[in-house]
Amino acid sequence: MASRIASRPNILFILSDDQGFWAMGCGGNREIETPHLDRLAATGMRFERFFCASPVCSPARASLLTGRIPSQHGVHDWIAAGNTTARYEPARNGALIAYLRDTPGYTDALAAAGYVCGISGKWHLGDAHHPQKGFTFWRVHAKGGSPYYNAPMVRDGEVYEEPRYVTDAITDHALTFLEGERDSDRPFYLSVHYTAPHSPWQREHHPATVFDRYYEHCPFKSVPDGLPPPSWAKHFTIPVRDAEQRRVFLSGYYAAATGMDANIGRLLDWLEANGLRDNTLIVFTSDNGMNMGHHGVFGKGNATVPLNMFEESIRVPFLISRPGHVPEGATNADLLSQYDFMPTLLDYAGVKPTTTGDLPGVSFAGRLRGDAPDGHEHVVVFDEYGPVRAVRTPGWKYVHRYPYGPHELYDLRNDPGETVNLAGKTEHRATEREMRDRMTEWFFRYADPERSGVHEGVTGHGQVGLCGRRAAGENNFLQAQVARWLSLDREEA
Repeated sequence: MASRIASRPNILFILSDDQGFWAMGCGGNREIETPHLDRLAATGMRFERFFCASPVCSPARASLLTGRIPSQHGVHDWIAAGNTTARYEPARNGALIAYLRDTPGYTDALAAAGYVCGISGKWHLGDAHHPQKGFTFWRVHAKGGSPYYNAPMVRDGEVYEEPRYVTDAITDHALTFLEGERDSDRPFYLSVHYTAPHSPWQREHHPATVFDRYYEHCPFKSVPDGLPPPSWAKHFTIPVRDAEQRRVFLSGYYAAATGMDANIGRLLDWLEANGLRDNTLIVFTSDNGMNMGHHGVFGKGNATVPLNMFEESIRVPFLISRPGHVPEGATNADLLSQYDFMPTLLDYAGVKPTTTGDLPGVSFAGRLRGDAPDGHEHVVVFDEYGPVRAVRTPGWKYVHRYPYGPHELYDLRNDPGETVNLAGKTEHRATEREMRDRMTEWFFRYADPERSGVHEGVTGHGQVGLCGRRAAGENNFLQAQVARWLSLDREEA
C-alpha cells in the first residue's frame, strides 16, 4: 500500500445520467435526499457553473473522455445503433460500431502511465461488448437506457439481463473492481456510470422504500409548475398531461437520484474502511442537465423541437473531493466546461496526454490544489447539439440555430429564467453580433469540418452511424432518421 500512496492518486469518477445541477441537497434543493453527495461537497469543492459540451448523453460523455467537442470527435447525438446485438437494438441489425476508435481518451493516457482502469455502468459510446480506451475491467450496460430491473448488461462480451436494481448492480460491480485492486501497488482509475436518474420514472422501476419514505407526500416545490413552454417549440419529447403524471415523473426522478446517492455512500464507505479515502480523488458529475418543469418542458436538449440550450439542459453538478488535498467545503463560480475536464484530470494526476492537436480545454487543476488563480480566468463556455450552438458568458447567452433559426439572446443577470428573448432587438444588436462573432470564431478554430455538427442531420432522434468521411457512405450519420421510422425507444435518449 505504501508504494501506491507514495505515487499518483487513485481516481474514482462517478457519472450520473440526466441530473440537473439543481437536483442535489448541496445545490440548494431541500426536497431531494442526497446526503452522500452533500458529504462529498462538504469534504471537497462544489463547482457552481460547470457546463456540458452537449445537452445529450453520448456526445457529452465523449467530450468528457476525449477533451474534444462533438464537432471534433464526431458523436453528435445519443447513440441509437452500434452498441449491442439486434435483440436489444434493431437498427442496423446489431452491427457494432466503436465510435471513438480513432480518438484517444484520458483513460488511454492513464493506462499508459501505469493506472489500472475499470468501468462499471453506462458506456453508450458504441460496441459495449469489447473493452476500449485502456479499460481492463469492463462491466457495462449494453445500451444507453433501459428499465431499472432486468437491464441488459455485458459480462465477458455477452449480454445478460440483470435482475437486481441496476443502480445496486453497478455499485456491486464497482466494489468487485475495488476489492481486486485493494492490495495492488498500482494506482487505480474507476469509472462508475449510473443510469440514474434517467427515465423510466414509474413507481415499479424503483424501490418502494425510497418512494414511501421520502416522496409519497412531497409537494415538489423545488421545481417549477405551470410555466408556459417556449413559443418557438413545435414538439415536446416528454409531454406531461396533468398533475398526476407530473407527480409520477418527479417522484421517480427524485427516487432514482436518492437510490443512486445511497450507492455512492457505499463507495465512500469502502474507501474509508480501506484507508484509501485521502489518496483517492473523487469526481462526481452528470453527462447533461435536465428540465423537470423548468421552462415548461420535461427533458434535456432534445426535450424540444428544435433542440434547446436552456440553462437547465447544459449546466450540470460537479463535485471534487480528496480530504487533505482539495479544499474542503469550498465553492467555485468559474465558468467551466466538460472539455476542460480531461486536461485537468491528467494535470492533477501528473500524467502526460497521449492525444495531440488543438484541444479547446484548459486545466483548472490549480484550483483543486488550492492555488491562487494563474491569471487565466474562465469567462466563457460553448455548447453544441448538431446544428444548434451556444456561447455563454457570466452575463449573456446567445443560441444560434443553423441555418434558419430561431436564434436566442438572453440577459442572464436580469433574466436568469431565460424568459425574454432579445435576439433581433435593435437595442441589443451590438451584443448579439459580438456574441455571434465570438461563437463563430471559436468553432471555426476547433471544429473539424469533416465532423462538424452543422453539416449533420441531428434531430434528437439518435445517431446510427459514423459522421463525415468516417462514414464511408453506407453508415452515414444522416441515417439517424431511420431511428424514427424504426420506432426506436426514446427512453434511450
